[in-house]
Amino acid sequence: MRRIILTTESGADLPEELAKKYNVQVVPMHVIMDGKDYLDGSLAVTEIYDYYERTRKIPSTTSTNSHEYLEFFTKIKNDFPECTIVHIGYTSKASSSFQNAIIATEGLSDIFLIDALNVTGGLTAIVMYAVTLLENEPSIDPERLVEMIKLVVPKSRLAFVPGSLDFLRAGGRVSNLAYLGGALLKIKPRIELVDGNLTSTKKYRGSMDSVSEKLMRDYLDHYNIDRKQLYLLYSIGLDERIKQRMTEIASEAGFNNVIWIQAGAMISTHAGPGGVGVSGLEV
Repeated sequence: MRRIILTTESGADLPEELAKKYNVQVVPMHVIMDGKDYLDGSLAVTEIYDYYERTRKIPSTTSTNSHEYLEFFTKIKNDFPECTIVHIGYTSKASSSFQNAIIATEGLSDIFLIDALNVTGGLTAIVMYAVTLLENEPSIDPERLVEMIKLVVPKSRLAFVPGSLDFLRAGGRVSNLAYLGGALLKIKPRIELVDGNLTSTKKYRGSMDSVSEKLMRDYLDHYNIDRKQLYLLYSIGLDERIKQRMTEIASEAGFNNVIWIQAGAMISTHAGPGGVGVSGLEV
């Protein structure tokens, strides 16, 4: 039986304990701050927020390059010579990371690449689906596993609301005019992945307490999410009361297992502090 190793990028925000438990290998993306390149995961998220407070600038982010992918995959192959690697990658619509993985694997065998067309919790939902498939059927044929994972890619649903528009404006993702209007009216955009692209699909008004509940209820009303698993997302700075209320709503909706995911440096650079989101797989 060939051993199958699952891999993904740090932009999945896959909790470290889950990665270790299921031997999911994670390759880091990059955060660049003050001219220094940090591997995602090596930089505390609070340092990004502190940097913004000092400079009113946000760090930039870059994808994993092809050389890093080659080293990453080669090390796995050396550690497990007979393995097959199934890589579930960050959306190709928002990063060159997936294309770099393709370049890196041109001369390698027994490696399958899947464009998840998703990020953070939406990507984690797909990775954990693959983990479950392997847990239930350890001898599954790699080609069959890849086929089943690809079938759920369009069923992964992610929606989140940034804590403020500051980071979106600093990163050039919202105009000054839209920022001023949104700030005055306390408007917060709901961001979703649509065909792999980050898209604003709705605007909420009010405090994050009310917005987070609206987000949660709209999400559960709009999507028929598999009740076996739900992922709730947050960036540092989100009020614990909001987390508790969202967990209660998930429980009331019949979810058997709820996992909270903290946004890492890569995602927090774009979303800022105090953001909240939800992800899962449609049935």
